[in-house]
Amino acid sequence: MVIEVRPATVFADVATIVGPQNPASNVCFCLSYRIPSRENVALRGPARAQRVRELCAENPPPGVLAYDGDGEVVGWAAVYPRAGTTFGRNRRIPHIDDVDVWSLWCFRVRPGHRKQGVMYALIDGAVAYARQQGAPAIEGYPVDNRGEKVDQTMAYVGTRRLFEQAGFRKAADTDAIAGGFPRVLMRRDL
Repeated sequence: MVIEVRPATVFADVATIVGPQNPASNVCFCLSYRIPSRENVALRGPARAQRVRELCAENPPPGVLAYDGDGEVVGWAAVYPRAGTTFGRNRRIPHIDDVDVWSLWCFRVRPGHRKQGVMYALIDGAVAYARQQGAPAIEGYPVDNRGEKVDQTMAYVGTRRLFEQAGFRKAADTDAIAGGFPRVLMRRDL
């Protein structure tokens, strides 16, 4: 499958991938690490969608999107400078140095497009985009599941193996857990 990864500037495509099924809800749209917790909890329905629309218009936008050969949006990855995310203040995920790294933390692949290389394309595209924007390094915070099955609802953070295959190395342990597995800090210098 041919996959093209582009900055997430088209709100409708972001909504297709990470928008909630119930437009009045206060979940998803991949805001939990992107904006302050208090704001994330307070945003509901149209206000939540409007906030994401605003983020898509910013430079840099809130992530990248994967498109198949027909131009259909098939995947999402949240990638942004760590200082502009809650990872910049997160007590469970350490800062290993003062480098202005970018964070890569959430993945979503549409049903029917899974197991076709979309995740790998998303990571490669996010790395390329961060490099293009001048990032000196990029970090991810996947689970270290040691080959065990990860619950689908917690798979959004990725796995250590996935990041290693994309050229990342383990840089630190964290105090964070997702789906019962420890999360590790993976780093790739750019």
